[in-house]
Amino acid sequence: MSARDFARAAVCGEPSYVWRAGQQRRMEMILKAAGDRIHGIVLDNGCGVGQYLQRLAEYARLATGLEFEPGHARTAQARGLTIVRAACEDLPYPNGVLDLVLSHEVLEHVADDRRALEEIVRVLRPPLGEANVEAGRLVLFVPNRGYPFETHGIYWRGRYRFGNIPLVNYLPRRLRNRLAPHVRVYSRRDLEALLAGLPLQVVSQTTIFGAYDNIIARWPKLGLLLRWLLQGLEQTPLRALGLSQVLVLERKAGDVPGAASPAKKP
Repeated sequence: MSARDFARAAVCGEPSYVWRAGQQRRMEMILKAAGDRIHGIVLDNGCGVGQYLQRLAEYARLATGLEFEPGHARTAQARGLTIVRAACEDLPYPNGVLDLVLSHEVLEHVADDRRALEEIVRVLRPPLGEANVEAGRLVLFVPNRGYPFETHGIYWRGRYRFGNIPLVNYLPRRLRNRLAPHVRVYSRRDLEALLAGLPLQVVSQTTIFGAYDNIIARWPKLGLLLRWLLQGLEQTPLRALGLSQVLVLERKAGDVPGAASPAKKP
């Protein structure tokens, strides 16, 4: 990667470029969380190059990807996917039209994560009384502050240093954010504060480890053992050390603070 590519990756993050066991596992979690909503109107909010969107489109009546980074958007469009260029804080959709929103490791990169969440809630379909229509759901993946490595790299002495940096997320917040000002991490308390006051109910919340596909590609036996051991910890209190927090959130009745209704439709 060039210095420019590293700088872009620091700010925007790097999407999934390949489809391996880790992506497949997360996709199965998404499908389980979505239920019948997967056959409705679906948004991959921050779709990158379209790996997850391509799979969602196999099920959905209409699947759209929203992507801010122009190079990623072009790559996704070249795959024949429907892409909208916009920021997560200003979704070009009317109120209450989406059955399912996926936000996969995106919220930590946006300028205003609370505003981005408000926008997602605004466009999700609310419960419709006795009409037997399921309320819209958000499937949210975000980095876990308890993970022992900062996977997005850090800034050190004026330079961005790419890679998995140990123990950064355990530092006091002010110092951690000086080293990694380009990306957030979330504790359970952080997420509670972020969701406070929004018309959402938590359907499920857990913490997962990675699939360690890169390690398996280089050292198969060691990597498979590591995957088995760490994913096994997801059934214990040590899941608090996992890579990502995963929340399934369902729209409740009620207004979203500051919500408006853009003229554009999906």
